[in-house]
Amino acid sequence: MANKTIFLYDAGMKIWIKLLAGSALGIILGLVSPQDGRLAEILPWLEQFALRLGRYALVPMLFFSLAIGVHKLREERRLFSTALRAALVSAAVSAAVIALGVTATMIVISSAPGRVPIVAEEQAQAVGFDLAGSALEMFPLNMFQALSSDGVFLLPIYAMAFFIGLGLSFDKAHGKQMAGLADSLSRLFYHISSFFVEILGFLMIALCAYWAIRFRNAASMAVFNWMMVSLGIIAAAIGLVALPFLLCLLRPKANPLSALYGSVAPAIAAFFSGDINFAMPALALHAKESFGAKRRSSALVLPMLAAFCRGGSAMVGASAFIVVFHSYSGMGMSVADATSLGLSALLLSFMLARHPGNGAYVALAALSLGFGRGYEEGYLILRPIAFYLVAVGAFLDAMIASLANYACARMGAFVEDRSPRQYV
Repeated sequence: MANKTIFLYDAGMKIWIKLLAGSALGIILGLVSPQDGRLAEILPWLEQFALRLGRYALVPMLFFSLAIGVHKLREERRLFSTALRAALVSAAVSAAVIALGVTATMIVISSAPGRVPIVAEEQAQAVGFDLAGSALEMFPLNMFQALSSDGVFLLPIYAMAFFIGLGLSFDKAHGKQMAGLADSLSRLFYHISSFFVEILGFLMIALCAYWAIRFRNAASMAVFNWMMVSLGIIAAAIGLVALPFLLCLLRPKANPLSALYGSVAPAIAAFFSGDINFAMPALALHAKESFGAKRRSSALVLPMLAAFCRGGSAMVGASAFIVVFHSYSGMGMSVADATSLGLSALLLSFMLARHPGNGAYVALAALSLGFGRGYEEGYLILRPIAFYLVAVGAFLDAMIASLANYACARMGAFVEDRSPRQYV
């Protein structure tokens, strides 16, 4: 076992146990720390440091993996079929999650104990949703400018890697060496990224401590408690029950409990960070080491899912807007309005790539603005629990990405079945 020890602790310990232990320690630390203490002052900085460290090796790992994955899939003449399969799965899963979430919220809101009070509050900072600007940013004037990305909006990186992957196949004689280099760099940065996943347990202490302080403050207001509990139950039912058992529809069939077990670590990382990019290294590691998904499939499918399959964040935004509507009008939302809201949320789920860390709240703001009728600033009344909405949305996004990537790998015969005992 000595050769498996990675720097700080035994690498043989399951990653989800490390994350769970770090999360529990951080939550306890946040709950017992005084609100005006020194720790509460430095935790926002520690949270940002942990987020940066967790995403430190993400961009080079995704860049080279996507480039070599596109190259190999194109050589096998399976690039289009793999991308199409991922797109169809993304649309189907997002539609199912949003439909389940909106329906459950409509049922719950009819028996809600009270409305969220409308608090007069100035809009200190508008929540941006510049789709046109994001499209322009995806293709900068100079391709190399994509490499100067801040690591938040990854579509420029994906586009560059995709075209490089295609280019490696044009001239096999001269592209062979470059493909070998890209393959080697992909493996190198994968192992570097895996190291940071191994130490996520330590990073979770800071993330969860700050999360617990915000949760304690929100819970002390009481008026949001029923909403947080209801939304948490709905999300747990969808992410931990409905999504895994959808795998039973696959041919060949998959074990939903094993798939759920392999998705625990990325889900924990996504929930407490609220950032799908932060969970991406764990998603990539578990896709390969736990689920046995081949690299060329996951290298293409995972970025597609993380960018364009944000049904979890969109669902949370739609559910939160139903609460806002109920608080403003005092009446139930009509079936026609709920259907329109669900379709708008589905459309939004494909447009949140620019917002990996606040997707649910951006979706809520966009739905409020799009609905109109005096609800344009309705999302402001939920600002005190924006962190919670983002956390639940990121949790569902990570579950969708993990399970949908596994489903795509199985349907494309890109997977080598492994026992849960072999999961990392």
